[in-house]
Amino acid sequence: MTRLNPRVAWKYGVERQDGPTALILSRQNLAQQERTEEQLANIARGGYVLKDCAGQPELIFIATGSEVELAVAAYEKLTAEGVKARVVSMPSTDAFDKQDAAYRESVLPKAVTARVAVEAGIADYWYKYVGLNGAIVGMTTFGESVPAELLFEEFGFTVDNVVAKAKRTAVISISGKKVASATFLLP
Repeated sequence: MTRLNPRVAWKYGVERQDGPTALILSRQNLAQQERTEEQLANIARGGYVLKDCAGQPELIFIATGSEVELAVAAYEKLTAEGVKARVVSMPSTDAFDKQDAAYRESVLPKAVTARVAVEAGIADYWYKYVGLNGAIVGMTTFGESVPAELLFEEFGFTVDNVVAKAKRTAVISISGKKVASATFLLP
């Protein structure tokens, strides 16, 4: 998340005429992600490629809001190991779903089934984007109330857990003949 996402969301909410809009903001002190002009313009499209590799990715991380920082950290760890990965920031699934098929395919190519969504909210919704072979680092309970650092550790919101899920997801996708490369299989 950056300071820009809420600005774009506010504008979208004011202009939206077909229903309510909720702005859900974090209280965390988050790193500001560098973005190109094209990425800044694509925030309003609901989902866009924030970090990418050369050519077709082997793995896609999908995250929203404060979890983008965690997805980027996992991406950096895996790319250092030689994995061709991508991070998709998805601030609005509603706006993303309204984009044309070509744009959605450019962000989330169907050929890449090794996908991990990182979402501190409800996990189930994200299967729509990760598919049956994908994985989700997310919450399945409600109402936890302790310091955030303890919750993140308890529920697996760590770089190491996200990387481990990504590696397991890639193994599933590769064994199902869904991806062409197996450069980062588990030992």
